[in-house]
Amino acid sequence: MKENEIKNKVEKGSKEAEIKNTVKKSNKEAEIDNKLEQTNTKTTNQKKKFTIMGLSVWRILAYFIIYSVVGYIIETIFGIITKGVWESRQSFLYGPFCAIYGLGAAIMIIFLHKYSKNYTRLFIGGFIVGSIVEYLVSWIGEMLLGVKWWDYSDMPLNINGRICVYFSIFWGFLALYLIASFNPRIDRLINCIKSKLSVKALEVLATTVTILLLVDCIATGIALSFFLVRMVHNYDLNVPDKEIIMQKYDDIYNDKKLSNFIYKYWGDKKMLKTFPNLKVQDSYGNMVYMDELLNDIKPYYYRFNFKR
Repeated sequence: MKENEIKNKVEKGSKEAEIKNTVKKSNKEAEIDNKLEQTNTKTTNQKKKFTIMGLSVWRILAYFIIYSVVGYIIETIFGIITKGVWESRQSFLYGPFCAIYGLGAAIMIIFLHKYSKNYTRLFIGGFIVGSIVEYLVSWIGEMLLGVKWWDYSDMPLNINGRICVYFSIFWGFLALYLIASFNPRIDRLINCIKSKLSVKALEVLATTVTILLLVDCIATGIALSFFLVRMVHNYDLNVPDKEIIMQKYDDIYNDKKLSNFIYKYWGDKKMLKTFPNLKVQDSYGNMVYMDELLNDIKPYYYRFNFKR
């Protein structure tokens, strides 16, 4: 009897040990499976995350928005110092954004951020990238909107008055300062905001601001087109395709509802105060400045009386 009891106890003990080992193995296998699933999930998420030259789309949008505002502040201060007036330096009808700064900075960062410690490449890259962006923005403004944002025709070594060597050199030095010194601070600011807001909140914020900018951009393009058509008609400007423009005027301004809307929200005062340096080129190659035609409207918000 005792021998049988001992055998039974031994058998029970061995069975319990087997069960424990089996449970331990299954637990370990489950842990391994969980780790593999987590690794696969991370890998999948990394694959899904779309980047441009190693930068996420959301960060690039943040760069565009931040540097557009920074550009607006810089241009406003520059206008006060050089002209003694506080005038609009924004790119769109609404909102404090100077888009060429935002676009230029974002493109420079995309292509040059990997060379933050190579100053020679930064300068050359800034020289090239900045010149290309400046030329394209000028060309698009002239082709699509019929306006000249700037004109370097009187400056040496210019290309079609859209870019010149002096400003190209400036873009090179700007790239040096931007990538090596200033943008790391912007990155810290973005990371600080990220630590305080959820990813979804940041995405919603960036998407909302981007949509508002797009709407603002479209509205600006339409308003500028209506304004320039009106100016050509009212002041009988000799510009290319004048007959087509005069027909556009009839189509637009003979519609009373549309005409009333335009004069209410995009009248001469609004357009000139928003774009005080607006100009077009006539058929003879002369520059026609809108502020000279609308000389009864002050093309600025405030004039400073600096003592000399």
